[in-house]
Amino acid sequence: MAVGLVAVLSLAACGKKEAPPIAVLPVVAVAAVADTAAWQSSLPGTVESRYSTPLSFRVGGKIIERRVRLGDTVKAGEVVARLDPADNTKNAAAANAQLSAAQHQLEYAEQQLTRDRAQAQENLIARAQLEQTENAYAAALAQRNQAQAQAALSGDQLKYTTLIADKAGVITAEQADTGQNVSAGQAVYNLAWSGETDVVADVPEGTLASLAVGQQAVVTLVAVPGKQFAARVREVSPAADAQSRTYRVKLTLEAPTSQVRLGMTADVAFPQATSAALNGSSQQAFTLPSTALFHDGNLPAVWVVKAGDALELRRVQVSRYGERTVTISQGLASGERVVWQGVHTLSAGEKVRVVAPLHPEDFAS
Repeated sequence: MAVGLVAVLSLAACGKKEAPPIAVLPVVAVAAVADTAAWQSSLPGTVESRYSTPLSFRVGGKIIERRVRLGDTVKAGEVVARLDPADNTKNAAAANAQLSAAQHQLEYAEQQLTRDRAQAQENLIARAQLEQTENAYAAALAQRNQAQAQAALSGDQLKYTTLIADKAGVITAEQADTGQNVSAGQAVYNLAWSGETDVVADVPEGTLASLAVGQQAVVTLVAVPGKQFAARVREVSPAADAQSRTYRVKLTLEAPTSQVRLGMTADVAFPQATSAALNGSSQQAFTLPSTALFHDGNLPAVWVVKAGDALELRRVQVSRYGERTVTISQGLASGERVVWQGVHTLSAGEKVRVVAPLHPEDFAS
């Protein structure tokens, strides 16, 4: 019995094994260092015309001619398209014939009224007959006026079969083609007016408070390297876009040249004083590689290595997107360790082992 007990205890002792150590994931993380160099906040934007309107016929019909195409420059008063005028020509001819008949009837009624008034003064006709003649004249006059209005309307409708550009500008869209039947008011072209040129940018709500109408900015264009254009804020949207949750800002270029064309990609830079305001006077900015940026839902975030080497997902505010970097204006403190690479493989609370990047200069902006 004792021998069996000893054997059982020996087997139990042999079955005990030490638990394997928990694997610690190595991550590339670097302590956040506040930016010391002065920088300018910038926003991406596009060049647009301040005014843009659709061109459409004021009557319906079949398009028989289009004289301009997408991208063409037009002058004020230039004919851009025509409708088949056959039906409108007939309507105008019928209205003119009615006007001619009404005019003849009015002249006859006027002559009759003149005769009856002269006879009434000599008491040759009854007062009732004069009143009937006056009534007939009034009716003929009303019919003539009605025919005049109808003839003018028919004439205008005939003119409306010719589509004329009421402003000088550039054709930015084509919505109808030759041979197509269009209704009154249906867009045939879209015309961007010549004159004032805008740069349109969308800004996050964190930078909205620092923008004001009349504020100066500098615009650079990708298609026009090495040249800067002065601009001023003309309009700040009072409401955010429902999907992007950004606010639209429109800036007017003060002296655009012929090199500036609609649709060009622009970069809007605000003065240094404004840039400080965008970050807040007491806030520090941190420039990180774009590989460090993660998202908590739809909001930007980064992974921070806390005490004990545990991970925390921290929401941040991005004030500037560079080519390979992002500038964090809120959410970080100097000295906090931020994960630079592999952010999509991490989870909150996970234990990690921090390693330094091999070539940190590769992430320089």
